[in-house]
Amino acid sequence: MPSFRFGVQLSRADSGAVWRQTARKIEDLGYSTLFIPDHFEDQFGPLVALTVAAEATTTLRVGSLVFGNDYRHPMVLAKEIATLDLISEGRVEFGLGAGWMTSDYEQSGMALDPAGDRISRMAESLAVMKSLWSTGKATFEGEHYQVSGALGAPTPRQRPHPPVIIGGGGRRVLGIAAREADIVGVNPSLAAGYIGREVLETTSAEYYHRRLQWIREAAGGRFDQLELQCLTFLVQIVPDRDEAIARLAGAMSVPAEQIDGSPIAMIGTTDQIIESLRQRREEFGFSYIVVHEAEMEALAPVVAALHGT
Repeated sequence: MPSFRFGVQLSRADSGAVWRQTARKIEDLGYSTLFIPDHFEDQFGPLVALTVAAEATTTLRVGSLVFGNDYRHPMVLAKEIATLDLISEGRVEFGLGAGWMTSDYEQSGMALDPAGDRISRMAESLAVMKSLWSTGKATFEGEHYQVSGALGAPTPRQRPHPPVIIGGGGRRVLGIAAREADIVGVNPSLAAGYIGREVLETTSAEYYHRRLQWIREAAGGRFDQLELQCLTFLVQIVPDRDEAIARLAGAMSVPAEQIDGSPIAMIGTTDQIIESLRQRREEFGFSYIVVHEAEMEALAPVVAALHGT
């Protein structure tokens, strides 16, 4: 079984001082990684925020869940990530996605191309970046990107490149993740372009089992080398697990069994959540668990008990 580790996703802070203090707290609580999303809503710019978090800490890893590929040319993003990995002494985890949030495209005026085109562009972009990082140069002639004799400098600290994270809920993007990523996240469906009922309907255990089968089939012999990641959304440390699940199920109009079996939910006493995560690692393979800032202190005893085991 792969060892557990935990990350925290957060978007912003009230000041630079608070951001640094929060990064240090995440590190002190035993979490592996600080993550930030990449949208045009009310959040910090990810590259600057991750650099400050890395500078404020000594062991904490930093990354984005995930960089929107359409927002930066791969040569630009490759240089920024390599620089951050170098100055942080190899603490970057590189998450990349095809872009999904409709409001990002509406606000920026960028064209929201069909999902297939965005996914193809992401795959080409990753190929360019991997070449720049691993060989120091790139020449690529694709449908979406053409680079000629591009210089990959500086060289990232981690070789051949920082660990790559790709997540999703569709078969094609999970296939790319299985073949090209080091860390694969299985997510609810974001095909609607916003967080709505469609997301809630794709959180059942059956949904996740099906996606994991796709990953296994696409990965082939490298499946056992993959680290499987789950971003959670329903986290409650409570004395009565059944009552809390029933209350949530009623509020969301879903069967209690759906919440009870979903990997995105961690509900119950500390001991119950510890046992649940161990069982889910056996069932699904998830060993890299990500929570949000609001839950990080309450979940610290779980992290202390499971991290590295």
